Amino acid sequence: MDICSLHRGTQPLLVSLPHDGSELPADIAARLTPAARRVPDTDWHVARLYEFARELGASVLVPRYSRYVVDLNRPSDNASLYPGQNTTGLCPIVQFSGEPVYQAGEEPRREEIERRVATYWQPYHDALAGEIARLRAAHGRVVLWEGHSIRSRVPFLFEGRLPDFNLGTADGASCTVGLQQRLAAILASHRQYTHVINGRFKGGYITRHYGRPGDGVDAVQLELAQINYMDEDTFEYQPRRAQHTQQQLRALLVAALAQPAAP
Repeated sequence: MDICSLHRGTQPLLVSLPHDGSELPADIAARLTPAARRVPDTDWHVARLYEFARELGASVLVPRYSRYVVDLNRPSDNASLYPGQNTTGLCPIVQFSGEPVYQAGEEPRREEIERRVATYWQPYHDALAGEIARLRAAHGRVVLWEGHSIRSRVPFLFEGRLPDFNLGTADGASCTVGLQQRLAAILASHRQYTHVINGRFKGGYITRHYGRPGDGVDAVQLELAQINYMDEDTFEYQPRRAQHTQQQLRALLVAALAQPAAP
């Protein structure tokens, strides 16, 4: 079964897009509510947004299946990433709207969740870990870039409107100080977009688990407000709006690729 696709690049940069997938196996789709079958909580079009990353020599990892099958950016034991705050789990049963994902009584049980982890979650993480190791062996370092997006307003998860660019570095633990500073400078220089660093989204499981700056693996997560490149109601991609967003993304990835200054 093709769980994900991996483009192997030539530079020390891996772009991971764990919520880009939108497919649902038929047996799971049949148990979802009609609203959930639209998979509204997909990180819509992020693979298209980051297409240019291949031109920069980056590796790109993209899943096939929806986060409603299993969330690749959650720990396999389903431990909460944001204790005390609303969030969604390893096999989500609640949409970002607060509505149920499944029809009554159709939620997955423990044995099914374990099968989904083995079938869908583990292969993605095997590919992710393997590509990190390959790039680090080739270059001595690697930047793992976690590309995400979400509606600009999700009352279930946060108040008000989300900033346009939300950079997460696990409060500075998942990457070097120098990398965070370079990315922060890019964000601050483009005043047409709002931004925050380590705000509501500090980085999910992948950023926190794989980011080991002391071992040459920097990891950052960027959560984009979808209003900057698509229609949030119809999910339609808006090329003109997206073009400006891509320019900002390119500047960030170029900064991520920059060779760190010697100490």
